[in-house]
Amino acid sequence: MTIVLTPYWSNGVQRLKVSPQPQPKPPRGLTPPSMEASVHKLRCLNQLRSKDKNIEKYIYLSQLKDADTNMFYKLCLEHLSEMTPLIYTPTVGDACLQYSHIFRRPDGLFVSHKDKGNIGKVLRNWPRINDARIAVVTDGSRILGLGDLGANGMPISIGKLSLYIAGAGIRPSSTIPICIDVGTDNKKYLEDPLYLGLRQPRISEAEMNEFMEEFMHEMSVVFPELLIQFEDFATDKAFSFLSSFRDRYPLFNDDIQGTGAVVLSGFLNAAKLSSAASDRPLADHRILFLGAGSAGVGVGMQLMSFFKLQGLSEEEARQRIWLVDSQGLIYDGRGKLAEHKKFFSRKDYSGPPMTDLVEIVNHVKPTALLGLSTIKGAFNQAVVEAMCAHNSRPIVFPLSNPVRLSECEFADAVEWSRGRVIFASGSPFPECSYEGRTLYPGQGNNMYVFPGIGLGAILAKASTVTDSMIEASSLGLAESLTDEERAFELIYPRVERIRDISAQIALSVIRVAQKESVDRNSQLRQLDDTELLKYIKGKMWDPEHMSHL
Repeated sequence: MTIVLTPYWSNGVQRLKVSPQPQPKPPRGLTPPSMEASVHKLRCLNQLRSKDKNIEKYIYLSQLKDADTNMFYKLCLEHLSEMTPLIYTPTVGDACLQYSHIFRRPDGLFVSHKDKGNIGKVLRNWPRINDARIAVVTDGSRILGLGDLGANGMPISIGKLSLYIAGAGIRPSSTIPICIDVGTDNKKYLEDPLYLGLRQPRISEAEMNEFMEEFMHEMSVVFPELLIQFEDFATDKAFSFLSSFRDRYPLFNDDIQGTGAVVLSGFLNAAKLSSAASDRPLADHRILFLGAGSAGVGVGMQLMSFFKLQGLSEEEARQRIWLVDSQGLIYDGRGKLAEHKKFFSRKDYSGPPMTDLVEIVNHVKPTALLGLSTIKGAFNQAVVEAMCAHNSRPIVFPLSNPVRLSECEFADAVEWSRGRVIFASGSPFPECSYEGRTLYPGQGNNMYVFPGIGLGAILAKASTVTDSMIEASSLGLAESLTDEERAFELIYPRVERIRDISAQIALSVIRVAQKESVDRNSQLRQLDDTELLKYIKGKMWDPEHMSHL
């Protein structure tokens, strides 16, 4: 469906009328006479469900997307809760591990260190340059807690963009999955005869910085309307590249900013439930993180917004957050720290190293325990019971992906807390029953926010993605719960509503971009919120009606 904007005047102000224009039906005769669309959807769904392993389902869906893009996204939209774990977390982790062995045909752009000096020429080989609006870029150095997978990280970029298309209606032809191949330090892959990437160790930090400078410059020249999302870079590189490039190009890092936004949203709703049970003011919450990598620190920085919304200063907000890494509680007296860990390093503790998580919980007395450590079972019974000793409704968020790396499982957390836990995880867990009640786990899935962030930034033609735009996505998600969802004490909305949620988030992101004067699409300033929301929804690509962004 094409969108037409017609100028008109209202109360002395020129506005734009949003008018959808239907496209003609596609020609007949190119399919068998009895091949009805509804029956074919059922045929494809049956074929998918006949596979008994998720990796086989992933392979089938990948081939379906290649053969019949519209059908692939029809299934995604109509069976989103079933499809999301197959096209992204947790199955995409297995797809990355096996990528060189299950490879069928190229999908996306591979830009290698061998291309240095000629990166622009490589980028110009992309067949849909004029359509390009968003790219997900990874160097495969820290994939889903699985480590350095090199060129095998490409499914991450492919999967994320599938969620942009399904969740926000970004047109498939507007997306570019990109894997930067600068070698790998994974000996297993270097010795694998089927490995698809460069057979060399990763390049030095100085070489990587030079490579990225050329890459980002050439990206901006070849794709002038492109938004870039960085994904699964190793911690130090994730922070340094975000800092280096965010003010020069429209980009964000989903591990740092997207994860932070979705966790902030869930925490806002969880904190209200917890405070209602304990009569504790929202400003009195205390958050303990297990995991101090890019995601942990990024989420911590985002959660400072929660406390600032309660009226605390930045320093007071920082003092409400504690971090634990593989060596225990992070504090100044412990010794030399990585640069990104220093921000939350405690100055109010100077004793011996504190490494036992139960001991740390009893020392900090947190209201919320968040896991971004990829340590399976780190939140054991003793830890959960310690949280319960200090809280009427403890908040426990084991956010590591995939499931086999989750710090805690939902059923265990419910049993150990006697049904009191407020729970959200990074990977999906089934609901469970406790004393006659059905309890529902939250899933702090980044797909709640990054599609809306991307859609809003693209439509606004944002020159940069600001912290306020990220925060707007989080607040928009937190406020999107229906009355029914609140009655079930859900802290995230049902994922089946993702397109409506993405549209609302996009609206919030566009308005903040306008407020901060980083939007380059001045036409949208003339639309009121109702008109703008209609415009956003009209721009969403729909496999049924062929609308487009």
